Amino acid sequence: MAEERQVQELMGAPGSPYTRKMLAVMRFRNIPYRLERQSVIRKSLDNPHYKERAQPKVSLLPTYYFKDENGEEVAVTDSSPLIRRFEKDYEGRSIIPPDPALAFIDMLLEDYGDEWLTKAMFHYRWHYDADIKKAGDILPRWSGVNRPEDEARAIGDFIRERQIDRLSYVGSNEVTKTTIEESFKRYIKLLDAHLTQYPFLMGERPGSADFASYGQLTCLALFDPTPSAVILEQAPRVYAWVEVVEDLSGYIVSEQDWLDIDNPPDTLKAILSEVGRIYVPYLIANAKAVMDKASKLEMTLDGRSWEQNPFTYQAKCLQWLREAYEALGDKDRGRVDSVLEGTGVLQLFG
Repeated sequence: MAEERQVQELMGAPGSPYTRKMLAVMRFRNIPYRLERQSVIRKSLDNPHYKERAQPKVSLLPTYYFKDENGEEVAVTDSSPLIRRFEKDYEGRSIIPPDPALAFIDMLLEDYGDEWLTKAMFHYRWHYDADIKKAGDILPRWSGVNRPEDEARAIGDFIRERQIDRLSYVGSNEVTKTTIEESFKRYIKLLDAHLTQYPFLMGERPGSADFASYGQLTCLALFDPTPSAVILEQAPRVYAWVEVVEDLSGYIVSEQDWLDIDNPPDTLKAILSEVGRIYVPYLIANAKAVMDKASKLEMTLDGRSWEQNPFTYQAKCLQWLREAYEALGDKDRGRVDSVLEGTGVLQLFG
């Protein structure tokens, strides 16, 4: 463990759900950080704040900056491995449960939030006119509030065009629209029901799964007008929860606050059944499409047609889940199986 709480440097943006996820993680864990805005690092001969930074292999937000064994700066972007890195580097206020069985359930729900709930986030933001307009108007101004208007409009138009073009990779189209929206509405109702018993998915304290769902919901509840209206009408408790998770830096926790995974509440089982209903069959079909080098993923999902470009990263997500499941000891794997029995999730490992 690190003896000092080193300040973490990162670059991010308010419109990035993964930036919001990681900032909330660091606030809860009391990890000091310095957030760079994109406008601050913009290269300019007369910009005293500009600093040449390492570039990640894939340009994603947030981007963290570390030193390698040679003292050279490296850029890292993937939020889930970063969370686990910080578990080793910083003591206290862990968001990975110490119980291996519960930790696996937490990982599964984190993956669902990061990789399936994000489909709803991306779909609503870039499918409906009101959401497209707001995102195109605000995102360029977030990265530079003092931009000249003509520049901000041009960047907004560029962002709209680029993101709408990417819908095919996320899976948002006229064929999949209803499936995405119905899944989203089911999830917020299931989360609402769970929050009537526990303040977090993982019990009386948050796990990585909580921050993954929170990150996507900062967009769906707090920013994009169409899904925000749905949440306010159907699950206002979820809206309130997102505001609460924003800053848990003063939230007091103990080791007794974790959920008893050997006696899971029905509300958690219901959420896991939604994962098994919609995300698990998608993951399996997507991995097959990637392995077969198919040009398009076409399947029946939740009784409706689904089609999108195969997504290589989400094939890796399936591989990581399977590796984590196999890494469990026999007793803990049996405990996980008991929780997942009847949810549809176990087909991931069959």
